[in-house]
Amino acid sequence: MQVSTKTPSSGKAAERVAKYADMFSAMGTEPRLRIMQLLLTAHPEGLVVSEIQEELEIPNSTLSHHLDKLRTEDLVAVKREGTFLRYTANTEALQELLQFLYAECCTRNKALKPQDIVQICK
Repeated sequence: MQVSTKTPSSGKAAERVAKYADMFSAMGTEPRLRIMQLLLTAHPEGLVVSEIQEELEIPNSTLSHHLDKLRTEDLVAVKREGTFLRYTANTEALQELLQFLYAECCTRNKALKPQDIVQICK
């Protein structure tokens, strides 16, 4: 019988890291990153699909695929308005993702100085 060396907290930490990796992966293509930029620019109202499509100039089926991937990873929310679908950026999820990076890069490992992060955000 093998004894697990993982503690419950290390298992949860691994799950969290996997979740964040999936979120980064979802934004790891140029069209999806552009979608996120558009939705953040339009925050908090968001955009309907036709507005996103007009800006990106990609086929509806391709756009639908990208939006579905972002929604699956909880990076965007969708709300039906009559016959339209309105997408908004999930800023809470993005903030959580940035807090994870900040904690790893600036607090624990000190790879970056906190004031450098503040300067980047200005």
